[in-house]
Amino acid sequence: MKITPIILAGGKGTRLWPLSRRASPKQFLNLTSELSLLQNTLLRLDTFSFEDALIICNIDDKFTINEQLKQIDKKADLVLEPVGKNTAPAIAIAALIPRCADGILLVLAADHEIKDISKFKTSIDQAIRLAESDSLVTFGIKPSTPHTGYGYIRKGISIKDGFSIESFKEKPDKETAIEYLDSKEYLWNSGMFVLKSSIYIKELTKFAPDIMRICSNPNILERKPDTNEYLIDKDLFSSCPSNSIDYAIMEKTDVGTIVELDAGWSDIGSWSSLWDYLEKDENSNVLIGDTMIDNVSNSYIKSDNRLVTVVGLDDLVVVDTQDALLISSRHKSEDIKEIISTLSTEERVEKDFHREVHRPWGKYDSIDSGDGFQVKRITVKPKQKLSVQMHFHRAEHWVVVSGLGRVHYGENFRDLKVNESTYHDKEVVHALENPGDTPLILIEVQVGGYLGEDDIVRYEDIYGRS
Repeated sequence: MKITPIILAGGKGTRLWPLSRRASPKQFLNLTSELSLLQNTLLRLDTFSFEDALIICNIDDKFTINEQLKQIDKKADLVLEPVGKNTAPAIAIAALIPRCADGILLVLAADHEIKDISKFKTSIDQAIRLAESDSLVTFGIKPSTPHTGYGYIRKGISIKDGFSIESFKEKPDKETAIEYLDSKEYLWNSGMFVLKSSIYIKELTKFAPDIMRICSNPNILERKPDTNEYLIDKDLFSSCPSNSIDYAIMEKTDVGTIVELDAGWSDIGSWSSLWDYLEKDENSNVLIGDTMIDNVSNSYIKSDNRLVTVVGLDDLVVVDTQDALLISSRHKSEDIKEIISTLSTEERVEKDFHREVHRPWGKYDSIDSGDGFQVKRITVKPKQKLSVQMHFHRAEHWVVVSGLGRVHYGENFRDLKVNESTYHDKEVVHALENPGDTPLILIEVQVGGYLGEDDIVRYEDIYGRS
């Protein structure tokens, strides 16, 4: 029976702010190696003879994912979600795709890490055998600490290759977590699964028919010709209830089983768990970037672009990016959610975007701003073109500092060389292209009463965003 990996890549990863943000969530970041968590997840599957993976993701992330696939020479299909509806609907849509419908799904998160691939393979092989016998199989992580940030699963009776599921438990307080650890009857809930598509659909129909009704609509999914993309219909999917596979099915079904996994797993779910996963120096520090310390221990310190110095502290998290600095007790780093809530209430752009923002055509860096103006450094990849667009509220001045820029105004265009410039007022339709073989770099000065990124009206776009 064919086995297809389903990679869930729609998470926001806000507990790793300020590195992980909505526009660049943790699964696409190089946090544990020179590759991203998503790339490591895909390469981990090289041990197996599985079908090409199916990646379920936010539609806005498709360019990032395709670029990362290209970097590691991997193929995968993308299921593009216009809105997030949690794991139960996402897996249902995957299970109904023709190439997955008659097989087994290995459901993995895009943002986990696993150190011992041999043990990982052993547990997956066990889970596959259970799934072939019509079980819905989840993986339970053998706990190493009384962790309060994970849900737990109580093991039932021992069966061949695993255990029955006695019960699911919500994230416990410290005392309860210690009891769970001491009893040796509980495992961390990993959020990974192995299941037959047909059995999943059967159980979802039984326990969550409202989800199944939407996900089985023949019009909900469109395969985009000559691409690796499946597009979910926004109107239909928006009406689908949001629910996790645990709540929708696993806590109700009588065919659920659990396989124990003891392979150096981490969900990289907080700064403390990232520190715990990484190699440390003789003082148990993780130091990344330009750092200088004295009498510091048990800390994670990362600098993206400048010297960071720390003296005489213990159990610390310091993360310095171009536009935001985080300083936290390592043991309290999960409380970053309170900061995220405040950033959201105050509508701070730093919640969702880095100063440097990547686009399919290249990137821009917001290097300065003030009342009524904003300055960006724009980099356009060779042979790429920005959308044909117009702004209602801002005028733009462009100065080329490297490469060749082609500026379009309707049917006319003008090529700009280094130290040449152009200007267009608001409500002027325009486009920018790099016809050369080297990156185009220009400085853009925006002037106007409103300078938000949503003041863009796209008329044509080679990336399908118009």
